Amino acid sequence: MRVRAFQREDLAAAISIWNTVVEDGLAFPQTEPLDEAGGLTFFLEQSHTGIADGGSGPAGLYILHPNNVGRCGHIANASYAVARDQRGRGIGELLVRDSLWRAKALGFRIMQFNAVVASNGRALRLYEKLGFVRLGVIPGGFLMKDGTYQDIVPHYKVL
Repeated sequence: MRVRAFQREDLAAAISIWNTVVEDGLAFPQTEPLDEAGGLTFFLEQSHTGIADGGSGPAGLYILHPNNVGRCGHIANASYAVARDQRGRGIGELLVRDSLWRAKALGFRIMQFNAVVASNGRALRLYEKLGFVRLGVIPGGFLMKDGTYQDIVPHYKVL
């Protein structure tokens, strides 16, 4: 498994993987799925979109972009999505590690995650393993698909 840059031929698979996470309603803030036109624009407008590919097409992806603008533009933000049938195989860690390397290569100095949902135990354990610092808890900061609210746990890592 390797991580490479997004290519137009990845579009259908990337949209499918992304939309699965959106539709699950457990991790991404977006509520609307991507369509073909919007998805292409979305993936191409990022500072970088990385694709985890084991040779048979995308198994996961990440998007990387500035967390803010201007005087805070040196802080990166990323989101990760792994195909449902590929989860638990270390692809998420591969994507996070690649995004950290890529962010630093692009001149970012910090990676910040604004809204790690407290019930996302896999992500929380991975970020701890990779040396991210928890910034605290925002009570009820994430609206779950079922209408309940979960806490979010912002994180950062100096690159």
